[in-house]
Amino acid sequence: MSKLQKLKTQFLEHLEIEKNRSPLTIENYDHYLKRFLDFAKQQSVDSPPEIELDLVRKYRLALNRSRDAAGKPLKLITQNYHVIALRSFLKYLAKNNIATLPAEKIELARTASRQVQYLEAEEVRRLIEAVKEEPNEIIRLRDRAILETLFSTGLRVSELASLSRQKVRSDKNEFPVRGKGDKIRVVFLSESARKAVNEYLKHRQDKSDALFTAHRAKTTAEELEELGQNKPKALTPRSIQRIIKKYALRGGIAKDITPHTLRHSFATDLLLAGADLRAVQEMLGHSSITTTQIYTHLTNRRLGEIHKKYHGKKSR
Repeated sequence: MSKLQKLKTQFLEHLEIEKNRSPLTIENYDHYLKRFLDFAKQQSVDSPPEIELDLVRKYRLALNRSRDAAGKPLKLITQNYHVIALRSFLKYLAKNNIATLPAEKIELARTASRQVQYLEAEEVRRLIEAVKEEPNEIIRLRDRAILETLFSTGLRVSELASLSRQKVRSDKNEFPVRGKGDKIRVVFLSESARKAVNEYLKHRQDKSDALFTAHRAKTTAEELEELGQNKPKALTPRSIQRIIKKYALRGGIAKDITPHTLRHSFATDLLLAGADLRAVQEMLGHSSITTTQIYTHLTNRRLGEIHKKYHGKKSR
């Protein structure tokens, strides 16, 4: 094993132990760094001091010119993920007094402003109203509770799927959730969301601890009890995504709706109503305000209304 390979392994262990990164994050860093180390090996580079700007420049050219299995180039944001992983690795080396290229000398490629898709208030109403067409009562109650909760809390779909019945109390409009980076934040249920969740749980006859579970449309609770299946499995993020797409179609919403669309809609709704950006950052669980700022360009409508209301009044 080369020197760089050994240091990469130590870096990944550092992410796991000291930084408490998720397995998926570590897997991604491993993938990105493996690509760089393979390239460095081709250039006969095997130690940290040999990593220079010219090597990084050639690596980024190789990334930009590479093609995937479908013959498409790597997206610029994906290329930046590779560079971010490399910079983190170099910072780790510097922190441990290992001579190498300073991470701050590597700049990320400038990308176009991220476009966020969200639902207007009328579209949110149509999405939730579409649930009424579901003939099975327990599924109808569950799906309404899911939609109401997503829009009310701005939860990530993985966070929603992991909720337990004990965590979401029937008499409380708030509850803690563990998000990215193992960080805990408080989210809030609107009154309509709380009622929808309570109504759903009131009709549950199983013993599962999961807040949202799978239900078979044509199987009664008594039949499940007889089969020993009175602890249905929690819904997966993929299942929740399918549920949302189903009601978007029924509601006549042309946009490509995902659970994250409702998270975007939650943030946009707050900002358009005048919420402070820092408060929205806290509720979304963003570690950096920069991430939350992707929503600010969506509030131009409110700024336009303020301009129309106040600008030039004294000069007329």
